[in-house]
Amino acid sequence: MSQRITRINALLQREISEQMRRYYRTDTAAITISDVSVSADLRNAKIYYSVLGDDAEIAASQKLFRRIGKDIRQRVSREITLKYFPTFYYTYDPSLEHGAEINESFDQLNQESK
Repeated sequence: MSQRITRINALLQREISEQMRRYYRTDTAAITISDVSVSADLRNAKIYYSVLGDDAEIAASQKLFRRIGKDIRQRVSREITLKYFPTFYYTYDPSLEHGAEINESFDQLNQESK
């Protein structure tokens, strides 16, 4: 991945998080933008997010992004100037949940060894 794409990924991640915090604070309090992956031609961007909560919270966040996704893209495009502004595709990222399970397993092993 080129350095330019890496910088655009970080910039988009920061700005999407800021727009969510600024305009949708109550709805997105439990949602974290974990990563952004922009295609090489800058036409598409996968926005990876994680949710604190159960399966109902995950389903609610998916509905929320279907509802406000275009508005977030529009707000971010006003703040960031690119020749081609990517279309956003929101994808749930279970890695934080998986990491928490691994930490829990380590804690259990640590307690058993004492």
